Amino acid sequence: MDTIVNISQFLLSLSLLIVLHEMGHFFPAIWFKTRVEKFYLFFDFAPFNSLWKTKRGDTEYGIGWLPLGGYVKIAGMVDESMDTEALKQPPQPWEFRSKPAWQRLIIMIGGVTVNFILGFFIFAMMLWGFGKSYVPTSEAKTYGLAFDSSLQNNGFQNGDLITKIGNKPFDRLDPAAFVEAIVLDDARQVTVVRNGQEQTISLPADMAQQITGKRIAKGALMMPRMPFYVEEAAPGFPAVKAGIQKGDRIISFNGNPTTFYDEFTPLAKASKGKEATLGILRNEKDTVSVKLTLTEEGTIGVAPRVKGFFKEEREHYTLAAALPGGVKMGVDFLNNQLKAFGQMFKGKIAVKDNLGSIISIGKMYGTSWDWERFWGLTASLSILLAFMNLLPIPALDGGYVMFLIWEVITGRKVSDNVMEKAVTFGFFLMLGLMVYALGLDLWRHVFQRFF
Repeated sequence: MDTIVNISQFLLSLSLLIVLHEMGHFFPAIWFKTRVEKFYLFFDFAPFNSLWKTKRGDTEYGIGWLPLGGYVKIAGMVDESMDTEALKQPPQPWEFRSKPAWQRLIIMIGGVTVNFILGFFIFAMMLWGFGKSYVPTSEAKTYGLAFDSSLQNNGFQNGDLITKIGNKPFDRLDPAAFVEAIVLDDARQVTVVRNGQEQTISLPADMAQQITGKRIAKGALMMPRMPFYVEEAAPGFPAVKAGIQKGDRIISFNGNPTTFYDEFTPLAKASKGKEATLGILRNEKDTVSVKLTLTEEGTIGVAPRVKGFFKEEREHYTLAAALPGGVKMGVDFLNNQLKAFGQMFKGKIAVKDNLGSIISIGKMYGTSWDWERFWGLTASLSILLAFMNLLPIPALDGGYVMFLIWEVITGRKVSDNVMEKAVTFGFFLMLGLMVYALGLDLWRHVFQRFF
């Protein structure tokens, strides 16, 4: 039953995103009197073809058997179907290739436009319907906060509890509010409680530059300290191989006590790729010692427990406040993803450890139906889908847009022959990437359990 719930959430979310994305292509094509031959949810490649189909006017609507995406087949367009027979005939008025460049451009960017708008809209409706949870600062008074090195280098210590920034109370644990006070309000005095005593930290004049220059994610600047309990261990990573289980509490690293998660992280980073001995408290009574070899990034492949330590409250939004708030959430999410991709290209994050297929994405939905989590993941995937489709790779929307922009600038249309070869290359490139990602997931979640 848990598996059925997990798969059902994923397929519902994926179907919603695919259908709306393809509508973004379909309706502009219809408006510009361009014939759409097929509109499919999922792919209907041989040997199984479609699970269901019907014909309405010039368009065949259907559901394919392979849930890796969907498509609209537009007459006179070179696409991943590799059907080029019609291109051997003279262009017809209803074909894509007969339309002006600006109309073709609108048809091609329609899908990503819908996905961006959808992601922002869902985030906004979540703020309006669910509100936004936050942790009151008072909830962290027992353990205090953990700080990024940029703050530790300027007087903060792990365990400090911020109570005021300038003259304003810091009554909720909101890193974004901290950054705004430093960068926008030019705050230079921060009041903290340290070991039961109130102290004032004076920040340097370039504190804003230190924070923004390093491009630190706001959520990484500070977070409540918490004991290091394992919430989830990823298959194929060192923790699972060593027998670490959900609910285990990690209490030492090579003999060094690690009461809190922030004490474990720097020790692990300093032991990248090396063997280490961890002390584990299991079932709150049994102490276990395990040996493992950390990844090249200094991780063991676990997610720490973050729920249950602190009582959360919710900030409720009016519709007028939720709309811009949803856009901000979407932009922040995309910005974080771009930073992550940048780290991958720089080699600071291993692609093989962070790339996943539909298996990894599907597991994120969980085994219980949680509408807030469902809509949050759907909004995030919608924005990520829009961004990925904008990449200038032939066979993706961004590849067609690249050629159309070239045509608009130079006045020279790219030949059908060049388009066909480019799309073929792009299709096999994307197929190879998908197979690679699927292979990584199968290795992590299936094969490493037996080898």
